[in-house]
Amino acid sequence: MKRNIYILGISCFYHDSAACILDDGRIIAAVQEERFTRKKHDSNFPKNAIDYCLEEANIKVDDLNFVVFYDKPFIKFERILETALSYVPSGITQFIQAIPLWLKQKLWISEIIKKDLNYNGKILFCEHHESHAASAFYPSPFKEAAFLTMDGVGEWETASFGVGKGNELDIKYYLRFPHSLGLLYSAFTYYCGFRVNSGEYKLMGLAPYGEPVYKDLILNELIDLKGDGSFKMNMKYFGYCNSLHMTNNRFDRLFGGPARKPETKIAQRYMDAAASIQEVTEEIMLRMARHVHQVTGQDNLCLAGGVALNCVGNGRILRDGPFKNIWIQPASGDAGAALGAALLIWHKYLGNDRIVDDKHDLQKASLLGPAYDDAYIEKFLKESNISHRRLDQDAIVKEVADLIAEEKIIGWFQGRIEFGPRALGSRSIIGDARNPDMQSKMNLKIKYRESFRPFAPTVLKEKVNEWFDLDGDSPYMLLVASVKEEKRISASVKNEIGFEKLKSLRSRIPAVTHIDYTARVQTIAREDNSIYYDLINQFYQKTGCPVIINTSFNVRGEPLVLTPEDAFRCFMRTEMDYLVLGNFILDKTQQKPLERDSKWKKEFELD
Repeated sequence: MKRNIYILGISCFYHDSAACILDDGRIIAAVQEERFTRKKHDSNFPKNAIDYCLEEANIKVDDLNFVVFYDKPFIKFERILETALSYVPSGITQFIQAIPLWLKQKLWISEIIKKDLNYNGKILFCEHHESHAASAFYPSPFKEAAFLTMDGVGEWETASFGVGKGNELDIKYYLRFPHSLGLLYSAFTYYCGFRVNSGEYKLMGLAPYGEPVYKDLILNELIDLKGDGSFKMNMKYFGYCNSLHMTNNRFDRLFGGPARKPETKIAQRYMDAAASIQEVTEEIMLRMARHVHQVTGQDNLCLAGGVALNCVGNGRILRDGPFKNIWIQPASGDAGAALGAALLIWHKYLGNDRIVDDKHDLQKASLLGPAYDDAYIEKFLKESNISHRRLDQDAIVKEVADLIAEEKIIGWFQGRIEFGPRALGSRSIIGDARNPDMQSKMNLKIKYRESFRPFAPTVLKEKVNEWFDLDGDSPYMLLVASVKEEKRISASVKNEIGFEKLKSLRSRIPAVTHIDYTARVQTIAREDNSIYYDLINQFYQKTGCPVIINTSFNVRGEPLVLTPEDAFRCFMRTEMDYLVLGNFILDKTQQKPLERDSKWKKEFELD
């Protein structure tokens, strides 16, 4: 009798630790550790995520055939050591500060896995960008495709490309440290006052408020960009090789002043810096994509690595690049590399075939984390004496569609939690995209974050090209597209600067239209998430608008809510109007005030 092969993939100790499990190559579960610990971007060993994966697969540790780690720590340590020595004496200080954690933890992955899991089986290690490449190609719908990975740095590599065919994965070329598109973008993230490895999406959202006045300065002084998208950075302006800062005083002088202090007012020059590096990043991504197409001759492109979360750049590749189709790993950062490492073992190491049809991916809408059924939810509500009503699914869909049309803000909690950084209709806060006040209201009173941050739309898949300049799907909210010309409203934004542009009404769906008339689009198909699709379709039948706001169910500084308990706390501590937990609906006006104790204050302290 054939025994199933179980492969556990792990990523950890840098940012966004995660685990996933495969059963004979099928993705059974994948989830970030932060969901359980409530520590955003948690980098610790993902014990909770692993326990969940084993539970979802209905196996024990002893049933695992392989545990695979997403990079090779000794090669990474070699890079850190060589970098420190090449920057003597300044680099030694950084090295000395890093060494204790390496000696205590990062060099002993095998021992940690054996001890923490009580596991005595086979442990394998993949190269970092090989894991990213595998996460890009293997779950994609394509029988063969080019792949392009871009991030900060793995062992030595910062970008790679190659070709995947069937179960084969062939990496042809690398870009090497310290020359890194991810680190270049993170340097400007730091300079503009946002947290590195966390605030890059804020920088992308800030960019349209500025003008790319520093673009030529970046291209002339900071990087030497070639026609194929490769580049070298002028390291005299950067500090990440020999200090604890991304940039240095020379960088400050070049851009007319010091890095912005977090939480302070955003001056125009930081908006201009954001706009400039965003344009440069898009140019590099586009040149890389064109070169990859020229070398490989492939029609399809798969993307992964942290830079692939730059959905504006992705949109440029789709719109202006040579590829007919692109597919982007929804968990493109290090979390998704855990999945890639596991798939690499199944397909390349063990030689198992892929079964794909060039249409449907194997990621299961990225709804791969824990779910909580109605029995669990009802028990929680009753034991906590929380006012609620139970409705069947059709009634829930109809009532919530009506509430959205009445400009109510809804916490939406259904099914398995999303794997990756985006809420895709399972742990979402939703509202009416037609309401011009909804963006500022949700930013300031629900999310407790910067007012300039845009919200994303979810649109019925079959209606996307009626509202956006997007010919195809964007199920994972990783492509930016322009709002259709006929849906726009003329605005005087050309005469406004900075955040003054927020005041202008830009389209029939102003709450999800950024100031440059773009939106980070999510398309929804019924086969991917039936209740979410039915809700939006019901709203469309009622209003004629197939678009709603979808933002992640959390507040600033907090991970996406995981449990009904997490969702209820977030609901009560914000100005959401209603909460839907499975088939249960909660009205804020019917709830008892939640006691705001010292634990609450600490938990929701702004980062």
